[in-house]
Amino acid sequence: MARRSETLHLGAFLYPGGHHVAAWRHPASQADAGTNAAHYRQLARAAEAAKFDLLFLADGVSIRGDDIDALSRTAIRYVGQFEPLTLLSHLSAVTERIGLVATASTTYNEPFHVARKFASLDHLSGGRAGWNLVTSADPREAYNFGRDSHLAHARRYGRAEEFVDVVTGLWDSFEDEAFVRDAAEGRFFDPDKLHLLGHEGEHFSVRGPLNVPRPPQGHPVIVQAGSSEAGKALAARTAEIVFTAQATLADAQAFYADLKGRMARHGRAPDELKIMPGAFPVVGRTETEAQDKYGQLQDLIHPVVGRSLLEQLSGADLSAYPDDAPVPDLPETNGGKSRQDLLLRLARREGLTIRDLYLRIAGARGHWTLVGTPVQIADALEESFEAYGADGFNIMPPTLPGGLEDFTSLVIPELQRRGLFRTAYAGSTLREHLGLARPPHRKPAQSGRVAAE
Repeated sequence: MARRSETLHLGAFLYPGGHHVAAWRHPASQADAGTNAAHYRQLARAAEAAKFDLLFLADGVSIRGDDIDALSRTAIRYVGQFEPLTLLSHLSAVTERIGLVATASTTYNEPFHVARKFASLDHLSGGRAGWNLVTSADPREAYNFGRDSHLAHARRYGRAEEFVDVVTGLWDSFEDEAFVRDAAEGRFFDPDKLHLLGHEGEHFSVRGPLNVPRPPQGHPVIVQAGSSEAGKALAARTAEIVFTAQATLADAQAFYADLKGRMARHGRAPDELKIMPGAFPVVGRTETEAQDKYGQLQDLIHPVVGRSLLEQLSGADLSAYPDDAPVPDLPETNGGKSRQDLLLRLARREGLTIRDLYLRIAGARGHWTLVGTPVQIADALEESFEAYGADGFNIMPPTLPGGLEDFTSLVIPELQRRGLFRTAYAGSTLREHLGLARPPHRKPAQSGRVAAE
């Protein structure tokens, strides 16, 4: 097989103390990380020094109420962290090149708010913003927005399809050269270059225009994290990065070919979308050291937390089953369908009990777990990349800051030695890092100029 001409892309997925479910209990982690600005500044600067394409922040708009030990009444799972757009605005001031991607749900936001916030972040950062579009999988979020239940999966994705069209239309409210700011003539902008959106749809009615100039990137980069059939359909039409969970090379290759193969029907080329599966690397200078690091984290898993995590990701109540029972058949979830399917296939393939399964996913939550030396981990990443299982990876450090330090100091130099990863940034925007074109301005299909009203 001929070697791919491009190099791989890397995201630094920052979860407060690290991605392992027990990371906050590890002595080398920052227990108050979620609300420690200095901690995030350190991580952002380290990731930029290592030449990562982007920082990635997940989000949810509820806490998980079942992560409390019933006997001791002790809260035993991590909660309490900054709202991600606010945090990225802060980090934009202490970094210069690295991309800044935050999650915002299409189920519990309005398009105008999302368009305005990400356009603002793109201006503040000089063209480094990205929006991770999700539809929300946790039904508890509904209770914080006046709803008794989570919207059905199909309806969430129908809303998301319309939501992204409204957002991108709002980003095109102004043409690129609309703001002349001619003080002598008293002419701040050219009215002929301002356009109403005039959107009327099933879910939204949005007149526009957006009250922020067109973003430096034209549109902030659109990231999508759903891998269900509805998620893949949305991604093939709209996404520029897809963050996905693929635990084996065969699964990654199948997903990659499927999603890239859907793009032509939308007039898109395969290289307009970068597929970046999650990778959870536990790095040691020797294989024994790596296994010891992983074992130390596994020993910190509280059984209540392990079971709770499994129930959250599978969308199923497992309270009727003991930990040593085989994983049962599960009813179809209204949450994350692709993640439930991944977990069930893993359990069936390896004959796992409930305890086995929650121990397996406690670090990477179904993403690819890699435990080994820098060479072993680089080998695995290279194999997946060269075999068209990925265009890059969203790196999920097990602990922070230590897990990120291990990857940047040990694995990235090995990838660079192989010519697989950059040694310097070639551009200054997230689109330039990813090799994505800046979208041209598009006039809204249904609207005229504001001056024509």
